[in-house]
Amino acid sequence: MRYLPHTEDDIREMLEVVGRGSIDELFETIPADCRRESPLEIPGPLTEWELDEHMEALASAMATAGTGCKVFLGAGSYEHYIPEVIPYLVSRSEFSTAYTPYQPEISQGTLQALFEYQTYTARLLGMEIANASLYDGATALAEALLMAMRVTRRTRIALSRLIHPHYRAVVRTYLRPADVEVIELPCLADGRTDAGALEALEDCAAVAVQSPNFFGCLEDVEACAALAHRRGALLVCCFTEPLAYGLFKNPGSQGADIACGEGQSLGIPHSFGGPGLGMFACRKEYLRAVPGRLVGQTRDMDGKRGFVLTLSGREQHIRREKATSNICTNNNLCALTATMYMACLGRTGLGRLARLNFDKSQYLKKQLAAAGYLIPFEAPTFNEFVVQFPEGFETTYERLCAKGIVAGLPLARFYPECAGRYLLCVTETKTKEDLDAFLRELGS
Repeated sequence: MRYLPHTEDDIREMLEVVGRGSIDELFETIPADCRRESPLEIPGPLTEWELDEHMEALASAMATAGTGCKVFLGAGSYEHYIPEVIPYLVSRSEFSTAYTPYQPEISQGTLQALFEYQTYTARLLGMEIANASLYDGATALAEALLMAMRVTRRTRIALSRLIHPHYRAVVRTYLRPADVEVIELPCLADGRTDAGALEALEDCAAVAVQSPNFFGCLEDVEACAALAHRRGALLVCCFTEPLAYGLFKNPGSQGADIACGEGQSLGIPHSFGGPGLGMFACRKEYLRAVPGRLVGQTRDMDGKRGFVLTLSGREQHIRREKATSNICTNNNLCALTATMYMACLGRTGLGRLARLNFDKSQYLKKQLAAAGYLIPFEAPTFNEFVVQFPEGFETTYERLCAKGIVAGLPLARFYPECAGRYLLCVTETKTKEDLDAFLRELGS
C-alpha cells in the first residue's frame, strides 16, 4: 500500500491551487540551512532476521539502565522501579484505547479515572483542586504563569534561575509573543534562589521557583511565598521530582498558590524522553482561571453517581476570547498510569519510597565528601546533589562511561560558572553495592 496515494496529476493540481510551480517552491519559506539538499540514505531491503540483528546492534550502542549500566542521571527524568501491575493494567484495551471523554455516557471509566487522578494530585501537592493533567512539566509551568497573569492582570514574571533550564526555555517561548517581561532571580551560595531579590521588584504577576530545584536543593518556599504575596503576586512552585513530597512539605502547605511540574516519576518509564505528565494544581479561588480540563462528580436524573467534564477551558471547547489556553490538553494515559502508581503505593508507600531515595542519596553524598570531593551547596537535598570534581575529570567521566557508569550530568552546559560540577542522582534502583562500586571506580 502506498503511503502517499497522490498521483503526479493530483500533486500538480494542488500546486496550481496554492499558486506554486513545484514541491520545492512550496517549501521555499523554510531557511536553506534547515532543508536537506541530498536524498535520504535509506539502505536496501532486509530480511526479518537481518533487520532484527540491525536493530539489536543499534540498541547495543546506547547505554540504558535496563542493560546493566549504572546511570546516576536525574535532571528532570528519573529512574524508578515500576510495579508490574501498572504496565499490565495500563495496556488493557479499555484504558489504552479509551474514547476521549467528551460524551460522558460512554466515557464513565475514563472520567472516573481522571477524577481519581485529580484527587490524588491535589492531596500530593497540598492543593484544593487539580486539573486532568497537561502535556508535561515545562508546559505546565508556562500555563501556570499565563494563568497568574490572567488572575493579577500584570505582565511581569520573576523566574528563578534554578528552575530546570528546559522549563525556562519553554516559558520564554510561550511568553515572547505576549511581550511579557521575564526577570531571572539569581542563586545564592548555598544552592537556593535569592528570594531577597524580590524586594526590589514591583508589579509582578508571579514568582516561580522549583523545589527541589535543578541543583537538587530544597527551596525556602515559605519565604518566597511571603515575599510574593506582599507584592500582590502569586507564588508558583514547580517540580521535576514529585516523589520528594512523600518526605518533605508539599507546595500547598508552604503557601504556594499554584503547584505544577512533571509526573514522570509516578510509574511512567523514560521512553527515550517522553511522553511525560504535566501535573497542575492550585487554590480553589482560581478555579475558573485554570487551563485544561477538570472532571467533576455529579448525579444523573435517577440519582446515580456519574462523572462529567465540569470545566473545559480550551479554545476548541469554548469561544477563543474566553479560553484559558489554546493548546493545552491532558495526557490521559499517563495520568491514568500515575493514578495507578499512587494508588498502589498509597500515602505510606510513597513516604517509605521517598525516604529510601533520600537515604541512598545522602550515603553517596557523605562518602564523596569523605573521599575529598567538594559538595559546593549546603542546602538540604532529596535524591539529587551537586559535586565538584577535580580538574581533568572529563577523562575519568569517559572512562566510567566505557564501563557502563554514567557519573551524573555536567552542569557547565547550562551554568558556565559551574565548570567541573556534576549533578548526581540516586534513586531506589541503586544498591549499596552499586554506590560502593561507583566510589571505587572514581578512586581508581
